[in-house]
Amino acid sequence: MAKTNVYVDGFNLYYGIRGRFPDCKWLDLAALCGRLFPNRQIGRIRYFTAMVSARPGDPQQPIRQQTYIRALKTIPNLSDHYGSFRTRRPKLRLAKPPPIGPKKVTVLKTEEKGSDVNLASYMLLDAFKGDCSEAVVISNDADLKTPIELARKELGITVGVVNPHPPKKRSLDLKPDFFRQLRRGPVAASQFPATLRDAKGAIHKPASW
Repeated sequence: MAKTNVYVDGFNLYYGIRGRFPDCKWLDLAALCGRLFPNRQIGRIRYFTAMVSARPGDPQQPIRQQTYIRALKTIPNLSDHYGSFRTRRPKLRLAKPPPIGPKKVTVLKTEEKGSDVNLASYMLLDAFKGDCSEAVVISNDADLKTPIELARKELGITVGVVNPHPPKKRSLDLKPDFFRQLRRGPVAASQFPATLRDAKGAIHKPASW
């Protein structure tokens, strides 16, 4: 049986689920892959993300994320890969400036950097090394267009895309060999238990997760 590696764009998946299935964020990626692809031999699951910082309106955000990543690490064939966040304070023009007063305001702009590049790099490296014959990308990020094309046309592997966002927002720039739309049924059925354990002890689902 051919081996399938799965490449997960963590924030793209998170925001897709948060917007569509907000009660299903405690997601077991191994269980989800098994439900989406029951006839595949899943090799690696690579999870790409960046560590968030506390925000004034949500000081517990880093703790929830760290708890979830700890739960993900109980999956034997999963590895985590990190980009970074950059916070800037640019001065931007108001869309509807008042007749009197400042026309620009200083905003807090946080950007996640590196996850799409990391995902593309590992997918191409795995394909080049013959680590898989099929790759599944869980993302709707149009920036992955070129690495998907290279993996298919130059390295000869099959590439599928799973869209975690609404169907009408699917990126048509991505040209995989096959496409799946992420739906509530498999996501809801693939939740971690409320409590699980690792070598450090119990892991509890965050109350507000």
